[in-house]
Order: sequence, then C-alpha cells, then structure tokens
Amino acid sequence: MSELLMRLPLSKFTFTGNGTVRARKYKHVSSCQCVLTEDKRRIVVKNGKDALDICRVVNGMWQTSGGWGRIERDGAVDAMLRYADSGLTTFDMADIYGPAEDLYGIFINRVRRERPPEFLEKVRGLTKWVPPPVKMTRSFVSDSINVSRKRMDVDSLDMLQFHWWDYSNPGYLDALKHLTDLKDEGKIKTVALTNFDTERLQIILENEIPVVSNQVQHSIVDMRPQQRMAELCQLSGVKLITYGTVMGGLLSEKFLDTNISIPFAGPALNTPSLQKYKRMIDAWGGWGLFQGLLRSLKQVANKHGVSIPTVAVKYILDQPAVGGSMVGVRLGLSDHIEDCNAIFSLVLDEDDVNSIREASAKGKDLLKVIGDCGDEYRRA
Repeated sequence: MSELLMRLPLSKFTFTGNGTVRARKYKHVSSCQCVLTEDKRRIVVKNGKDALDICRVVNGMWQTSGGWGRIERDGAVDAMLRYADSGLTTFDMADIYGPAEDLYGIFINRVRRERPPEFLEKVRGLTKWVPPPVKMTRSFVSDSINVSRKRMDVDSLDMLQFHWWDYSNPGYLDALKHLTDLKDEGKIKTVALTNFDTERLQIILENEIPVVSNQVQHSIVDMRPQQRMAELCQLSGVKLITYGTVMGGLLSEKFLDTNISIPFAGPALNTPSLQKYKRMIDAWGGWGLFQGLLRSLKQVANKHGVSIPTVAVKYILDQPAVGGSMVGVRLGLSDHIEDCNAIFSLVLDEDDVNSIREASAKGKDLLKVIGDCGDEYRRA
C-alpha cells in the first residue's frame, strides 16, 4: 500500500447520504493505489510495512467448535495436511473455536517434521481473539495472545483478527493499540479485524492502527460489504476476508429444487451454520426466491463444468476489496478440495456476472434490514 495513503488521516474521507465513501478535497487521494503482489492463488494483505501473503481460498475451521459432528484429532490433522498439500495452505480459526488452535499446533509440527522448509513457508494460520468486555490492560491482552501462541505452537501469530462486541465501550481501541505493540515486539505478524463496521474501521484507521484486513460475512445473498465497507477499504488499502460465502452449504446443489417447509421432504438444516444462514435467506426474501438464485447459479456452473459453491465463491472473490474467501472444512468428515481448487481457474464472463447480479438483486437490501457489517452480532 502507498505510504502516502497510510499517512493520510481518514478525516479526509466522508460518508455520503447513500452510504458510499468519497475522498474529501485532497489533491493526492485520486492517485493513491493499493499495490499488491497477486496471482491466481495468493494475495498479499498489506498496511504500510505490515504484510502477509495468504491463499485466496481460506480453510475455515469454525466447524471444529461443535455442532457439525465429532472431530477426531488425528483424522482432522491428516485432513489439514491434505488441504495444504493441494495448495490450500491458509487456515482460519479462533480462540473460541473449540480445539481449532490446538489442532493447528499439531498440524504445524507435522509440517515441520514431514515437509520441506519451503512448504512450511507457504502455510498460514490466521486466528481471532474474541475477548469478554473487560478492561483492556496490556497484561490482559498479552496474556490472551500468549495462550493462542502456545496452543498454535508458534513464536509469532501470522495474523490476529480482533473482534469486539459492544461499540459503546471504547476499549477496542486500547486493545488494538496493545496488539500493535505486541506486533512490534514480534509476537504477531499482522493485526486485523473481524466483524467491524465501516464507521468503526474508519475510527481505527484514524487512530493510525495498521490493520491489514477485516473479516466479514459476504455472499451472493449478503452483499452488504459492497455498499459501504468496500469503498473505504479501497481508499485505505484494507482487504476483506469473507465468511459465510457458501452460506454453510446452502449455496449448493444439495438444496436446489427442495422444499424444506415440509418435514423430512428435503435436506435437514442440522448444523448451526445452516440454521444461521437460513435466517439470512428469510431476511433476504425467502426460500422461493432463493431457489431462483440457485437455478441461476446452476446454469452458470453447468456452463463451466463446476459446482454451485465454486461459482458462489468466485463471484465474491471478484468483488472490490475482497482479498480472500473462506470455505468451511469438516476435518476428517468430508472435504471440498476439488471444488476449492477449481475456483482458481474459473473465469466468470459478463453474461455470468449479469445473471448472478440480477438474481441477487431480487432480494431485499440487507443493509436496510440488518445494518452494516457485523451489526447482526450487536443487535439487542
């Protein structure tokens, strides 16, 4: 990212009435660009001197937190190795995702023992810290991060993504400043956010906290990040890492031409993710409208010889400011390696994009229904 842009106060930007971000009068803004080293598989998320290259399709490990089936340790680590061997080398987890960080620690030690050093250099472990709303002292923040370092068995966390529940408590700025200090000490390589809205991202950048990305919910159904967040990200260089991009599996052939309103007539919504994203579909427009979207995606998928989830992820990866998209991994239970790798070679043409955009636009504007990114976690 341009050093000039990172020194530019975000007070030089303003939100317009329609929810977009524009640069206030400042003669250098229009020429500032976020320069990234990027190929089909990897991207560099960057802020000033802080940079980390990640695989653009990220293995999401939230399914280790319970509710998706029993995770067997050795089988899970074997599965992680299969993903990494296929080129899918970036894993996303959190301190609250059950044994996720511990599994990564076992996995990374097997990589150190069983793979060459150049392979280890491509592996990335992104974790999250989701603290309770207590006073964010230096010792509390440091102790919490040390727990993740120990569980993941690394000296320095590749990326620490920070979540905060209550914006009325300004302690998130204290926490982020302590995290930045820990980064400067080498305990964290990059600091990032998860589920922050556009207004708070602006405040964080105004406080000169060098975050490289913000992880947000983003799918063909949930296009909220493109309404406010993406433009600020493009101005500042912050990248979006998206989750919920296949809506827990709802954006797939499995749910095409199904009627889940009749008991036992269709696939069961038997995981926390399926239940969560079914509520999102209800807010967007309902199951009938969703079936129309699935049919449009199926036509595109058939045209390219890929699956609906592959199309769904590629469409979001092609959106402005999106650096990477997560696909959940049910370690040792099932895998999606072939579909995930197909994303990198898929090219959506103008007809494909227009078809998907038209189907998506038939639903309600979720920014008006739910609010900005992350607001679903902070509603009373």
